[in-house]
Amino acid sequence: MQKGDILEVSIESISSSGEGISKPDGFVVFVDGGCPEDILKVKIEHINKNYAKASVVKIIKPSKYRVEPFCPMYKVCGSCQLQFVNYDYQLELKRQIVQDTIKAIGGLDTIVETVVPSPQIKEYRRKIQYPISETKNSKRILAGYYKKSSHEIVNIKHCPIQPEICDQIIDFIREKAPQFGISGYNEKKHNGDLRHVVIRNSAYNGDNLVVLVLNSTKIFGKVKDFAKAIYDEFPEVKGVCANFNFKKTNVILGRETALLAGEEFIEEKLLDKVFKIGGDTFFQVNPKSAENIFKYVKNEISKSGSPSVLDAYAGIAAFGVVISDVAKTVVSVEENKSSIEKAKDVIKENNIKNVELFAQDTVKYLKSVKRNFDITILDPPRKGCSQESLDETLKHTKSKIIYVSCNPATLARDLKYLKEKGCKIDSIRPFDMFCHTYHIENVAIITLS
Repeated sequence: MQKGDILEVSIESISSSGEGISKPDGFVVFVDGGCPEDILKVKIEHINKNYAKASVVKIIKPSKYRVEPFCPMYKVCGSCQLQFVNYDYQLELKRQIVQDTIKAIGGLDTIVETVVPSPQIKEYRRKIQYPISETKNSKRILAGYYKKSSHEIVNIKHCPIQPEICDQIIDFIREKAPQFGISGYNEKKHNGDLRHVVIRNSAYNGDNLVVLVLNSTKIFGKVKDFAKAIYDEFPEVKGVCANFNFKKTNVILGRETALLAGEEFIEEKLLDKVFKIGGDTFFQVNPKSAENIFKYVKNEISKSGSPSVLDAYAGIAAFGVVISDVAKTVVSVEENKSSIEKAKDVIKENNIKNVELFAQDTVKYLKSVKRNFDITILDPPRKGCSQESLDETLKHTKSKIIYVSCNPATLARDLKYLKEKGCKIDSIRPFDMFCHTYHIENVAIITLS
C-alpha cells in the first residue's frame, strides 16, 4: 500500500476522532467520512508503518445508517463531522467510542450506558466563536468556521446548529464592519482589527451578548461606534463588549473585556436556577443538554440524604448552585477569580445560603484544610485530573466521587488510577452535548472503599 493508491474497503467501526475504521489485509486504514457498514472506494492520503489515512472517492454501497447532511456547508466546514450519520446511530457510535476508550486506556470492563440524547439537535449551540479575516483584494469580511485541519475560513451565512439570530448578527457585522473602517484579521501578518466574534445566546430568554475580539490592547473610537450600531440594530442584543487579544496565539479570548454598549451579561437558566453569563464566562454551549447532566448529578447527590459536597473545578459554581437544595453544605473551588466573582452574584440572586466559594487551585485548597466531604464532584478541563488532585480528593472524600468529563481518554486514565487505589467504578453515563460531532460528555459514579 502506498500514498495515492485507490482501494475498495468496508468500514467496520469508528475511531475516537470520528473516522471510519477499515482493515484491508489486516492493516488499519482510517477513512474520513466513513460510516460503519459502508463499502467505499478510497484514496490513501497518508501512510506510515502502523496505519494509513484515506479520503472517500466513491460510495459503492452506503451504510443503512448513512443520511444526507442537513447543512449545505457540511463538506467544506470542519465542525460537524458526523452529520452524515443517522442521529440515533450517532449516539450508539459515541457510546462505542467511550466503551472502547475505557477498555483500551483504562483497562476497565465497566459497561458504558446508553447515551442521553440532546433535547435539540438543531439550533442547540448557544456559544458561537467565529474567526474573522478579509479577502486580499476586495477587503470583504469573512466569518465562519475553519475547514477541517486548516485555518482557512469557510464563510458561513447560515449554520443550522446555532440560533438563526446569530446568523443575522454575524451577517450584519460582515457587511457593516468595513463601513466603520474595521478590518479583518490577517493571521500570518498579525495585523487587522477584528480577530473573532463571540456570541452568547440564551436558551432561557433568547437574549444575546456580542463580543468583538480585537487585535489591540485598547478600545478605539470606530469600535465604539460599530458596537452601538450592532446594539441599535438588534433588540435581541443585550450588550456588546470588546475583548483585547494582541498576542500571536490560537487562544480566542484575551484576559481583559470591556463593555461598549448595553449590559455585560445575559441570563441562562439551569433547572430552576438563573445564571449570569459574561463574554468570558465558562458555560456549557448546549444548556438544554447540560440540564440533563445536572439533573442526573443532582439525583445522585439526593440518594445520599443531605450530604456535604465538594464542587471542584467549579467554574461559576453551576453544580454547587444546582445541587444546593439537596446538599447540606457545598464548597465550590475554582482558581479563576473572575468566575468566582460571577458565582457570588449567582448565589446572591438565587438566595442560596449553603454554598461556600474559594478562589483557589483545587489541590492547594485541599492541602490547606482538614475538613472532609461525603461526596466530591470533579469537573476538570479536557486534560483531566493530576494524580496529586486525585490523591487529595481521596483523602478528603468519605463515600463517593462524581466525575464529569468532556474527554473519554483522560477519564479512562483517571478511572484506572482510582480503581488501582481501591475505588469501585459503579457506572459511566454519556450525554450528547455536541450533536453531529465525535465529542461526548460523560458522568462516572465512583464509590470509595
